This record gives sequence, C-alpha cells and structure tokens, in this order.
Amino acid sequence: MAAAMASLLIDGSVLEGGGQILRNSTSLSALLGKPVSIHKIRNARKPPGLRNQHRTGLELAARISSAQLTGATTGSEAIDFVPGRIVLPGSFTADSVTAGSTTLLLQIALPLLFFSPAPGTPPSTLVLLGGTNATLAPQIDYSQHVFLPFLRRHFGLPPGSVELEIRKRGYYPRGGGEVKVSVAPVERLCAAKVLKRGRVRYVGGIAHFAGLPMSVGREMVFGARKTLGEAEGLDVTKEDVEVDIRLKRERNEDSKGAGSGIVLWAELEGGGIIGGSAVGSKGIEPYRVGEEAAQELLRGLRADGCVDEWLQDQIIIYMALADGKSEIRCGKGGLALHTKTAIWVAEQLTEAKFEVEEEPSGHTVIRCQGIAYNTCSGVLAR
Repeated sequence: MAAAMASLLIDGSVLEGGGQILRNSTSLSALLGKPVSIHKIRNARKPPGLRNQHRTGLELAARISSAQLTGATTGSEAIDFVPGRIVLPGSFTADSVTAGSTTLLLQIALPLLFFSPAPGTPPSTLVLLGGTNATLAPQIDYSQHVFLPFLRRHFGLPPGSVELEIRKRGYYPRGGGEVKVSVAPVERLCAAKVLKRGRVRYVGGIAHFAGLPMSVGREMVFGARKTLGEAEGLDVTKEDVEVDIRLKRERNEDSKGAGSGIVLWAELEGGGIIGGSAVGSKGIEPYRVGEEAAQELLRGLRADGCVDEWLQDQIIIYMALADGKSEIRCGKGGLALHTKTAIWVAEQLTEAKFEVEEEPSGHTVIRCQGIAYNTCSGVLAR
C-alpha cells in the first residue's frame, strides 16, 4: 500500500490572517489532492479560531471532496483536511444557521464544482443558507452582478455555466437567507487578460429591502444617483453613460427579517467591472446608505484599474488554476492585503508563478502562469 501523502502545513496568521487563508487553502487542497494542516487560524482576530460560518464552509468542502476533516469545531485554531475524490454532478447544501455569509460559503465551494473530465457532465447544485447581505463580506448581489459576470467573461466559461438565484434574503442578525447556485463543469479555465480599462459604458445597481417602507428603497437610489451625478472628472457623469439602479422590495415570505442594502457596479469598455456597496442599519438614513455605496464605487473608479479590490483577491485562485498566462491591471495604490494573501496561498499549494509589477503610473499588474488544472492533473497529483 502506498504511503499517505504528508500534509502541507499552512500558517493561518500570515499577512491578512483571516478566513480567506482557510477557504483558499481548503479549495486548492481538495482540487489537487494535497492534505493540509492549517494552524493559527484567524490568530489575530478577537476571538481567534473558527467561527460558525468557517466551520460550515469546511464541512461543505469536505462533503464535496469526500475529505477527512478533523479539528473543525467552533473556536478551534487548527484543522486537518485530507481530501478524497470529487465526483460530479452532485447536490450540496450548507447552512450557517446564523447570519454567516453565503458569499463566503460560495467562495470555498465554487472552485470544487468547476471541473469534470467528461464533456456534457450535468450541472451540480449548491444551496446555501445564512446571511446574504452583511457588512463583513461581499453582498450576494456583488457575486451575482460583479464576480460571476467577470468569471464568465474572462475565464472562458460558456453561457449558463454558473447561475445564481437569490431565493430568500437573509439580513443581519437573523440570517435565514437562501441562495441556489447551478454550476456546469468545464475541462479547463482559460487565462484572463484584462489590461485596458476604457471608459465606463454602463452603471447598474440594485437597492433591495424587506420589511421596511418603500421610501427606504427610494432614498437609497436617490442618494446613490445624486452622489454619482456630482462626481467630478469621471465619465459616470456623461450623458451617454446609462445609469440603471433598480428598486427591489422583497415580499415578506422572501425574507426572514427586515433589512436593506444597495450594490452598484460599473462596466468598463475593456471588460473590467468595478463595484461598490453598502448595507443599511438602524440610525443611518437610507439616503446615506446609497451615498456610501456610490462613494465606494467612485473610489474604485478613481483608482483607474480594471477590477476593484474585492474582485482582485477573489480571482487569484482562478488565475492559478487557468491554462495560460493571466494578466490583470489593478488600480493605483498597490494591492489589497487580501490579494497578497490569496497569492501567497496559491504559491504554497500550486506551481503557479505570480509576478506583481508596479507601473510608473502607480497601477499594479498581476501576471500569473497558471497550472492548466484539469481533473486528470488533479488525480495524478494524488
């Protein structure tokens, strides 16, 4: 009998030192068949260790990859993950019970459902229960309108390959949201090249709310539109740029509790997308919530890159897995710490080669020679 592969030790306190190390390490471990031992999990957080949503994400990844998972209890600062085999298609459900982010559950599970050696493999389904719109993670609408469209457009995914449906909103603190994701696997991901920004060609948005007066939604939209309209030196104010911010009042049965939020996105001529968002809370006027989301979008546009700081860190794992050399032009001011952390994790677990170039203009370009991952290479790695 062949000896078991030794576990790779991952220091969970490196750089950003948060849950992202846990998510990306586990996803790559499952795909590549490399056991990992992660210690010092969320070491600098208060309290440190796993929270409920992290444990739920680990358990989800373990189910998808038939893995042996030990140490995954709330508060634990060390886990061992020994992956087995990923068999697709499959139907998987994860429930954070609390208002834990469904977006972060999606981040750990999505890469595992992308690859199949058999052309025409039916889609897998993922049902995620928990919080859909909170402050410490991207809102699920950001995944739907920024992250997934970018992934489809630039990593060679066919139309309809990934579909996300928000079945029920889950606002903080009650949670109770429900998201359904359908993923049709591919054999490989194409390398992404997004180096030219171009003008803003469209601004979209959704102001969502439940259990609150219609005026809440209208004020969020008004605050966002007014802030965007007053921006100086940016093409979002030009008359030929369509600004379409929709209002969506959820039915009582489509939300467990009251809440609100707004997500905006700007589509660029070069294929990039910049997002901005804000979540409503007691004591903050809805107008200010819309204003905050617009200001965040404007900051991303002024940085003058092709992606915003949240999108750049989420695509690192896909750059590492892609077939060929990906090149992404980010904004001025250097890479976000989350992005540096994602690159560090990818380099620990894969043979992907990253280069980060600071241009004289202040922009940063991320280049990555991906490993051309497919399920055959993953099986061989085991």
